[in-house]
Amino acid sequence: MTTHTNVQLPARSSAGWLRNYYFARFAFSALWVAAAFLIAEDVPTLAAVMLVGYPSWDALANFVDARRSGGLGRNKPQMLNLVVSVLATLAVAAALGTSMNGVLLVFGIWAGFSGIFQLATAVRRWRSFGAQWVMILSGAQSGLAGVFMVSRAYGPDPAGIVSVAPYAAFGAFYFLVSAIWLTVADLRQGSPRTAG
Repeated sequence: MTTHTNVQLPARSSAGWLRNYYFARFAFSALWVAAAFLIAEDVPTLAAVMLVGYPSWDALANFVDARRSGGLGRNKPQMLNLVVSVLATLAVAAALGTSMNGVLLVFGIWAGFSGIFQLATAVRRWRSFGAQWVMILSGAQSGLAGVFMVSRAYGPDPAGIVSVAPYAAFGAFYFLVSAIWLTVADLRQGSPRTAG
């Protein structure tokens, strides 16, 4: 019995880290969305900082995730997501000097690629962790959101930080569902069982 429990500890530890990682991703995105609607919409400087900061945070999160999961070399989807997020950060910073529709275009392209890599990461983790079906849905939704943002970027309506906020809000929702799912799964695994 003791040996069986010890074998499960590394897996449960990794699942616990992933749960906390999802909660952190949710918290950041939720705060970002709240600030976008309540403050940044009327404060252009803050909006610019937040728009650059969002893909920057995603790059950092993917780096930490890959390092915690065995390194960038063993986690190609996270590595590619990191690269795309860094490029998106630079592109957003450049687009801010032209127009918000240009920023929305960058976000749309980034969301499309990021969704593909997120989906790939979830598929790789399918057998090791729970809640990956949520991340697969999130990746697919990110791709669709990317197409929508690109189409809107070429439309007649002016864009702003609130044009990106729904994308971030959906991301927050999916991360929260995944975190709760892993929390419930961990509680079920940790519940005492009567030995036969």
